[in-house]
Order: sequence, then structure tokens, then C-alpha cells
Amino acid sequence: MKRQDSLTQLELARQGVVSDKMKQAAATEKIDPEILRQRIAEGTAIICHNNRHTNGIPLAVGKGLRTKVNANIGTSKDDTSIDKELEKARVAVAAGADAIMDLSTGGPIDQIRAAIINETRACIGSVPLYQAAVDTVTRKGKAMVDMTVDEIFAGIVKHLDDGVDFITVHCGVTRATVERMDNEGRIMEVVSRGGSFTVEWMTHNNAENPLFEHFDRLLEIVKPYDATLSLGDGFRPGCLADATDRAQIHELILLGELTQRAWKAGVQVMIEGPGHVPLNQIEANIQLQKRLCHGAPFYVLGPLVTDIAPGYDHITCAIGGTVAAAAGADFLCYVTASEHLRLPTIEDVHEGVMASRIAAHAGDIVKGVPGAMEKDIAMAKCRKDLDWEGQFALALDPEKARRLRAESGVDEEHGACTMCGEFCAYKVMNQRKAGARDA
Repeated sequence: MKRQDSLTQLELARQGVVSDKMKQAAATEKIDPEILRQRIAEGTAIICHNNRHTNGIPLAVGKGLRTKVNANIGTSKDDTSIDKELEKARVAVAAGADAIMDLSTGGPIDQIRAAIINETRACIGSVPLYQAAVDTVTRKGKAMVDMTVDEIFAGIVKHLDDGVDFITVHCGVTRATVERMDNEGRIMEVVSRGGSFTVEWMTHNNAENPLFEHFDRLLEIVKPYDATLSLGDGFRPGCLADATDRAQIHELILLGELTQRAWKAGVQVMIEGPGHVPLNQIEANIQLQKRLCHGAPFYVLGPLVTDIAPGYDHITCAIGGTVAAAAGADFLCYVTASEHLRLPTIEDVHEGVMASRIAAHAGDIVKGVPGAMEKDIAMAKCRKDLDWEGQFALALDPEKARRLRAESGVDEEHGACTMCGEFCAYKVMNQRKAGARDA
């Protein structure tokens, strides 16, 4: 038998071993570690943690667990400030984000990634293909399509060496899937940045996607770190009209096949999903993913339920995220008010995390996640008793709740808020009960 420290969490779980990481994550989730082990063994849950992320906390994602929230941050060529991204990371974690993805493509991206990893104990994700593209274009002066296969894999190794816990890899973007997209037709074709890079590379080189063709090589690289493969949705719909089409579903079928290959190799997997999806198709999308990908955890971007709300896409995201979480999605990637418009500000990051946390919690109530409904019952009791400190303590965003009440200039002695004042229904009903007791 192999030494335990040389085995992945998936391999340990299959051998019936409850690891220290499983115990730590189970304590956070308030579930029996043995139950978590069983779900990891069957692939319906993961422990997201790179062995090299020494200051990171193992994050459990999957079946029966609290729905997690990710915040995307990162520079672009137009804004390369490390300080801004570090502050966004701090704000995201303070707002309750479970994970942060560094999607930097501008400036000193290696330093930015290292700083974000060192700054927080949160789970960290990235898209290593961006690294390969930046290294090729900026540092080597070549065109992006001239990346070599070795350079693409070198970007993956660099991120894993730095301690990234999960990497998005667009392994399901294949020549066959591109052909299906072209034959059916799409309004927006490929809106995934990593997906578009891959399609352009395949077209220019008249070659198959290296991450699909050399998937076994990818597994060999990832396994020693025990990092999670986040199988990316390069063909996620970028508008409602493109949702649940041939290209999206063909990619999902491939991801299901790759999931089984990863599990066989002892590598943990989660699946990324759409995107822009009409409200009435979201549940079907979740069911398709769970069926085709054998119950692997599902990580969705939004989904956004309308295309015409720029400036409010944190709301369109929260609406879709609620339906997705209730239907079984395990991980929500936030969208901010700046989506489609600009890099998010620090304030956008806070509001985006809060919107997705609301969606995640609403979904957890439907899924019956332990402790979810109990929080709402506790809040109801505090409201009935006009217990403001209790309400603030239970609020998803205590600081905002406290600030809004303070700004109203309310007289704390009469207890009610300025919406109803002396005609507060709670006060009336409490007085009724008091009168009944005195009678």
C-alpha cells in the first residue's frame, strides 16, 4: 500500500481513510467526516486544496454541502495594479467568498498570483492558459497561436507550483465541438476567453486541443499536487439564444467522459457550467450535467437570466444562481454589476459576493442543507422580538444592515423601524399577547 501522504484525497477516500483535510472540512460543514469521505470516494464531493497551498484551508464542495461562492478578480492590460487586486481579494473574503479566482492577464501576473495566494487562506483558482498566452505574447514576442504544447503545459505547472487549488482547463473544446457549433450556428459563438484562445489555436495550427489530446499528461501533472481539475465550459452560452445548444451539450458529454478518466487516475474533478440561460432551462441544465458527468460537483457562472441588464448583472446572476443552487448546483461564480462593461471595482466585488451568497443560501434552504433554514427561523424570532442586535448578527451583511438602520435616525427606545414606527405590526402583536397575559 502507498504511503498516505503520497495519495490524493480521492484515493484515500476510496481506501476508507478519513484524512485530516476531510476532518477539517467536515467540521466546517458540520457533517460526519465519514459521510464526506463517502461522497469524495464516489466523486460527488471534492476537497479543493493544493498540497503546496500551505496557508490555505481545505474547501469541501459538492453533494449535500453548503453551496459555495467564488469571486473572480484579476488585472488586465488596462489596469495592472497589484494593490487593487489584493484589496479586492480582502474585500471578497470579508464579504464571505469561499474562493477567489485570479484571472490576471496584465502586468506582473506571477507576482499578482503569489500575492493573492499569500494574502488569504481562501481557496484559489486560476486559468493557466492565460499564463501561457501572456508568456508567449508579452515575454517572447510571439503570436498567441504560436504557443507550443510544452508552453501550454508549462503554464499549468507554474500555477500548481505556486499553490493554486483548482485550475480551469478547457479540455472539452475540440475540433468536433467547433464543427458542431459552426454547423448549427450561434449568435455569439465562443465567449469564454480560454475557449476562444483554444479555438483560435486549433484553427491556426490545424491541430486538436492539446488539453484533450494529451489529457493523460495533464492528469500526471496535476495528481502530485492533489489539485482539482475544474473542467471548463469553453462553449458556455454568451446569450440566452445560444443556451443548451448542440455545442454546449457535446462539450458536456466530453467532460463527462474525461471525468471518469480523471477519477480512474485518482484526480478530483468539478464541472463548469453556463453562462446565459433562460430561467426555464436552468434546472434542465443542472440535471443534464449531473447525469452526463456522473454527479460530479457543478460550478456555474450565474447563470444570467437576461441579456439586457448591464449595470445590474449581479442581480440577473443572483436570480439564475438561486434556481441553479436549488436544482443542485454546488458552486456559484459571482457576477458583478460591472460585467460586460469594465473591470469590477472594490465596491462591485463586495456587492457581487453578497448577491451570490444570497442566491446560494436560498438554494441551500431548498436543498435542505443542514443549518440553512434554522438561520432564517432565528432571524424571524429576532424580528418578532425587535431584537436588532440579534438581527445584525444573523444578517449576511451585518455592517450594511446596521448602517441603514443608523442612517434612518430612528429612536432606539421605541424599537421599531421608520417604515411603520408606532404602527409596527410586531409591536401591535406583542402588545396583544402582553394584554392577554395581563387579563
